[in-house]
Amino acid sequence: MATRCQFENSNDIGVFAKLTSNYCLVSIGASENFYSVFEADLAPYIQVIHTSIAGTRIIGRVTAGNKNGLLVPNNITDSELKQIRNSLPDGVKVKVMEEKLSALGNCIACNDYVALIHSDLDKDSEEIISDTLGVECFRTTIASNALVGTYMVMNNQGGLVHPLTSVEELDELASLVEIPLCAGTVNRGSDVIAAGLLVNDYSAFCGLDTTSTEISVIESIFKLNEVKTESKDNEMRMDMIKDLK
Repeated sequence: MATRCQFENSNDIGVFAKLTSNYCLVSIGASENFYSVFEADLAPYIQVIHTSIAGTRIIGRVTAGNKNGLLVPNNITDSELKQIRNSLPDGVKVKVMEEKLSALGNCIACNDYVALIHSDLDKDSEEIISDTLGVECFRTTIASNALVGTYMVMNNQGGLVHPLTSVEELDELASLVEIPLCAGTVNRGSDVIAAGLLVNDYSAFCGLDTTSTEISVIESIFKLNEVKTESKDNEMRMDMIKDLK
């Protein structure tokens, strides 16, 4: 199920947080209500880490990551880097990127297996992305926009892209990432998908203005209801096994 929330009257929650299936980064300085929304849904599964990057709160736009690793810009401070490394689960690689395009979240759209990247990223950066995140990289655009990380969000089941993406481009992108894709919006018609939406394999968070129609599209393409149903079935099975014992 997708949960609506706000960061200090802003519906662009994807700017202030980064969500993967292994960890969640949230910006410091928000209201307790913002944190409680994430922790209520995620705390049983993954760590929710409060942090900043280079003293800023726009951590969702300057970082990129998946369950295998996290990429951070080179202007991150030593104390921030140490805190993030100490808080992340074992096995998650953290890599500082020496890249002129430092808004990594805008330049990289990824799940746990594949990454779509900005066409102007350095060749060295592409190799670092591939090694750190354990993904195959493809240089592409979305609806003629080079900022693929801004106009696309995906998990391992599906992806949501810019509403002006053509059918041909959708088919081409879907063949690259090998998951179903859908064109859509968040926050009552906003095409800046990644700013208003955070998704992993079992949870989604979107801006408060997101309509029920947009939420139904989100839950359908990311297959969130199926995951919840499976987990409930597993819980029921475990309870039955305990009762039999």
